Amino acid sequence: MLSQKWTKLIKSLQVKKYRKLEQSFVTEGGKSVLELIQSDYKVTIVLVTARFKDENSEILRSKNFAVEIVSEEDLEKLGSFQSNNAALAVAEMKSNHILIPQSNEILLALDGIQDPGNLGTIIRIADWYGIKKLICSEDTVDFYNPKTISATMGSFTRTQLYYCNLIDYLEKYKADVVSYGAFLEGESVYQTHFTSSGIIVMGNEAHGIRPELESVIEKQISIPRFGSAESLNVAIATAIICDNWRRSLHRT
Repeated sequence: MLSQKWTKLIKSLQVKKYRKLEQSFVTEGGKSVLELIQSDYKVTIVLVTARFKDENSEILRSKNFAVEIVSEEDLEKLGSFQSNNAALAVAEMKSNHILIPQSNEILLALDGIQDPGNLGTIIRIADWYGIKKLICSEDTVDFYNPKTISATMGSFTRTQLYYCNLIDYLEKYKADVVSYGAFLEGESVYQTHFTSSGIIVMGNEAHGIRPELESVIEKQISIPRFGSAESLNVAIATAIICDNWRRSLHRT
């Protein structure tokens, strides 16, 4: 039976204040937990159903953390998922280390993304397109929010995030890499010649990129509109721009 100490800790990690205090976070669902325990994150405990343990006994045995068998009902009570028939894990957060742009590497910069689902989907998109580093403004939603982790579908284990003053960051590396900002008015992304190194900047869901950032963004780009929709979801827009970046490099 799971101790009261673990029960209290796991429930508290649904709240950002306690995640920060404990420097720990929760991952839910079989796929994400398997990705987590095979990554470089330090896992402290994994709660599993008997079936999940039987199906993944080799992986679980090879790792150095506590494993507790619990019921599906217990998993659902402890976590944020409405249904979880597999696993839940607690792991330690990573330090907020600066991520430096390298040659032949594209980074994503996120300005004020507020929805955890959007952030998680953007992380998944970044992973799909081979983008490993995401630079986040200080007011971007918490990477370790359970909804963010869930939306990444395990991609959080293969990407790195750095929270900082985005204006200072872009200014610091302005001479080294080209920055491309997504605006309603700008060069069509279909005609943009992307360099192999650079930073793609995506803005807040409601307001876009804040005006203070415009002076440190070298190229303004946009996704042409052919219908009547007022705007695109930021994650969808990120996918379209990342796809055109990859296509541009392939053409050259």
